[in-house]
Amino acid sequence: MPETQPAHWVVLKFGGTSVSSRANWDRIAAILRARCAEGLRTAVVHSALSGITDALIRLMDRAQAGDAETEVAGIVARHRELAAALGIDLPPEVGQQLAELGRVAGGIALIGEVSDAVRARVLAAGELMATALGAAFLNAQGLVTTLVDARSWLIAQPVRGQRPSVLSASCGSDPDPALVARFAQLPGVILTQGFIAAGEGGQTVVLGRGGSDTSGAYLAARLSALRLEIWTDVPGMFSANPRAVPTARLLKSLHYDEAQEIATSGAKVLHPRCIMPLRQQRIPLQVYATQAPEHPGTIVSAEPADSGARLKAIAIRKGITLVSMDSPGMWHEVGFLADAFAVFRQHGMSVDLVSTSETNVTVSLDPQANALDSGEVAALVEDLGRLCRVRVIGPCASLSLLGRDIRAIIHRLGEAFELFEEQRIYLVSQAANDLNFTFVIDEDQGDRLVALLHDLLIQAIGNDPVLGPTWEQINVPQAGVAPRSDWWRARRAELLGLLDGRDAAYVCELATVSAQARALQSLGSVSRLFYAVKANAQPEILRCIAAAGLSFECVSPGEVLRVRQALPDLDTGRLLFTPNFAPRAEYEWALGQGLQLTVDNLYVLREWPGLFRDRAIFVRIDTGRGHGHHQKVRTAGTQSKFGVPLDEATELAEAAAEAGARIVGLHAHTGSGHFEIGAWVDAAEVLANVARHLPEVRVLNLGGGLGVPERPGQAALDLAALDAALGGFRAAHPQFELWLEPGRYLVAAAGVLLARVTQLKGKGELRYVGVATGMNSLIRPALYGAWHEIVNLTRLAETPAQLYTVVGPICESGDVLGHDRLLPPCREGDVLLIATAGAYGAAMASHYNLREPAPQLVL
Repeated sequence: MPETQPAHWVVLKFGGTSVSSRANWDRIAAILRARCAEGLRTAVVHSALSGITDALIRLMDRAQAGDAETEVAGIVARHRELAAALGIDLPPEVGQQLAELGRVAGGIALIGEVSDAVRARVLAAGELMATALGAAFLNAQGLVTTLVDARSWLIAQPVRGQRPSVLSASCGSDPDPALVARFAQLPGVILTQGFIAAGEGGQTVVLGRGGSDTSGAYLAARLSALRLEIWTDVPGMFSANPRAVPTARLLKSLHYDEAQEIATSGAKVLHPRCIMPLRQQRIPLQVYATQAPEHPGTIVSAEPADSGARLKAIAIRKGITLVSMDSPGMWHEVGFLADAFAVFRQHGMSVDLVSTSETNVTVSLDPQANALDSGEVAALVEDLGRLCRVRVIGPCASLSLLGRDIRAIIHRLGEAFELFEEQRIYLVSQAANDLNFTFVIDEDQGDRLVALLHDLLIQAIGNDPVLGPTWEQINVPQAGVAPRSDWWRARRAELLGLLDGRDAAYVCELATVSAQARALQSLGSVSRLFYAVKANAQPEILRCIAAAGLSFECVSPGEVLRVRQALPDLDTGRLLFTPNFAPRAEYEWALGQGLQLTVDNLYVLREWPGLFRDRAIFVRIDTGRGHGHHQKVRTAGTQSKFGVPLDEATELAEAAAEAGARIVGLHAHTGSGHFEIGAWVDAAEVLANVARHLPEVRVLNLGGGLGVPERPGQAALDLAALDAALGGFRAAHPQFELWLEPGRYLVAAAGVLLARVTQLKGKGELRYVGVATGMNSLIRPALYGAWHEIVNLTRLAETPAQLYTVVGPICESGDVLGHDRLLPPCREGDVLLIATAGAYGAAMASHYNLREPAPQLVL
C-alpha cells in the first residue's frame, strides 16, 4: 500500500464578533468546507462571544458586593439566545459552566475578594461556553468537529525564571510532532479555545487580552501549519483605523515586524503578541473579514511586496499617561535611571516610550499594559518623589508614523511636521528599529491629526504594491446587492423637487422621527423620555415628538419659549430645565415658571440659598468618566465643565440642607454618540451610590448620548439589550425611576442637508467638489471631526468611481464637509446629500461670512 502523506494543517482563529451570530456561523461553516475541499486539515481557535469577557469581569466586581445576579442572568441569556438562533439545544458543557459561575459568584460574595486563580477560572468560562456552542452547531451542520480543551495541549511556561503568570501566561511555540500525531487521529475539524491554557498542576490560566490571537499563533507554530488565518470584523489591516478614517487603505502585504509595530501602536485588528511564534517558524498570517470572506485581506510574512524605505500606516493610542521626572542632580549621576525604573517595576508598571535630557526623564505608560487608576498612579508618584520632582501629564495620545527605514525618508515629512505647529508635543520618539516615528500630544487632538496626516502622506499615493483600495471603496455596494433602506433613497424625487430653485436646504422626514420615538418607547425600564431640544428646535419636529408622548429638556429660556410657542397647551410638568453656568436671573425665572430645575454645581446652592428654599430640585453629577465620539462631546470627567464631582457628594448634601432645598433627582450625561450599553448602567450605579447621601432622591436621569449609525454597515444601538441592562438595574434598585434624554437619536437620521454643486477642481492627486453651503450650515465635521455619509443624489444610481473632497464656500480651510468621498463623477448643478444631519445641524448653523445658512424644510 502507498505510504500515507502527512496532513497539511491550517489554523483559523475567529474573534468574538465572528462567533456571536447565526449569520456569521453560517459563513464559518462555508469557510471550513472550502478549506476541507482544498485537502487541508483545519484547526479552529475562537474567542468568547463579544462582550462576554467584559461581563465576566463585571460579574466578579459586583460579586464582591453581593450583587452579581444581574450579570449572571445576562450571560445566561446571551448563550441561550445564540443556541436558539443556531437551532441547537444548549450543550451540557455550557449549562455546567453557567451553574459554576453562579456558585463562584456566591463564593466571591462570602469571601469579599477574588484571587488570581479564581479570576482566571471565571474568565476562561467565556471561551469554554462559546466553543461548546460552536462545536455543536458545526456537527449539526454535518461538519464533523472534535472539541478539544486547550488546556490539554497549551501549557504555560516560566518567563525569565519566574513562575508562570496566571492572568498573562506565556507558552511554548516549538513544533510539536506529538501534538501533530494526536490531532491527526481525531476526526474532522479540530475546535479549541483561545485565551486559556493550563498552568502548574493543571490549574487554569489565561493569556491576557488579545490572547485568542496568540493561542492561534501557538497552535499554528506547534502544528507547523501552512498558515494562520485571523478572521475578524474588518477585511485586513489598514493604513489607519478605517472606522475613523474612511479613506484608510488596505495594507495588502506586510513583514512580520511591520505588522507587529502597527498592532503595538494602536491597530486593534490583531494582538502584537501573536506575531513572534509565527515569525520564529516562518508561518504566514492572513487577516480576513468573517462577514466578507471574498475580500483578499492582508498577508503578513517574511517576504512583503515592498521592503524599501517608506511610510505605510498612521496609528494612534489613547489614554496614554506621561510621567515627567525632573532633578538637576541626575546630570552625571550614576544609576539614576536604574533607581527610577526600579520604582516602576516595584509598582508593576511597564514603561513604553522614554525621552531623556540632562535634568529630565519623561516616560509614557500605556493603559493596555498597566493598571492606571488614580490610586496606582498616586502611589507611583509618591515613591518617585523621593528621587526627583514628578509631574503626571494626561490624558495624552501617541501618534505614530509607521513604515520601514523611517530615517531614510524623514526629509519627505517636512510638510507633515507643519501640522504640529500649534500642538503641544510632550515627547518625540524615533524607534531604534526604525519602524516608527512617534509624537505624544493632547488626546483631544489625535483623531483630527491622524486624518490630516493620512490625507497628506498616504491617501494621495497612486497604484502601489502595498496599498490597496480604501475602506470606502471596499464597502461600495456590489452590483445586484439591494440598496439600503434609508428614507431619502425612497423619496429621492421629492427631495430633488424641494431643492428646485434653491441652492441648499435641510429636509426632515417626520415619519422617521415618529418611528424613532416609538422605538424608544419600547424601553420598559425607562419611566420618562425627554427630548433634548438643543438637537433641533424646528416647531413641526417639536409637535411630532409631543404627539408621541415625550417630554422636553431645555437648556435656555429661549428653548422653553420655543416649545411653548409650538405647543401652547403643553403641561409644565413635561418641561425640564437644565442650565449651565447661567446667570441668577435664569434660575429665578425658571422657578417662577414652575419648571423642574436641574443645578450642576454647589455655587448656586451656597451663594443663592434663598432661591431654593422648600424647592424640589435635580442635581447634575459628574460621574468621572466621559463617553462619546469626540472629546468635545464627552461631558464628564475633570476636563468637562459639567456637574458636581463625586468627591463633593457629602458637601452637596450639606449645602442642600443649609439652603432648605430638597434633592429629588440626580442627573448624569457622560457624552454623545456612543454605543456602550454598560455606560448607562454604570452611570445609574454611580448615581445610586450618590443617592445614599440624599434620602429624598427618587429619580435618576441618565441623560442621552444614544449612538446613531453613521457609516454604511455600522450596527445600530441594541435597544433591547439596553432595556435588559437597565431592567436589571431597576430590579436591584426598585426605589428609583429612570429617565432618559435622547436628542440626536430621535432626529439625526430623519434629517439631510442638500447642497448644489457649484464648482470642481483638481490639485495634484486631489479633486475638490464645491457645494453652495458649508460649515455655516453644518459645522460638525469642522468642530468635531464628525463623519457624515455623502452621496450624489442626482446620480444615485450611478457607480461611485471618483474620490472627492467636498468643500463649502466659507473662507476657512476647515470648511470641509467630507474628505475623499467616493462619488460618481460630479457636475455643476448636481445635488449632493449629506446624511444623518437632522441633529445639531441647523441648530448650530451661523451667518459666518454673512452667508445665509440652509433653511429647514419638512416632509
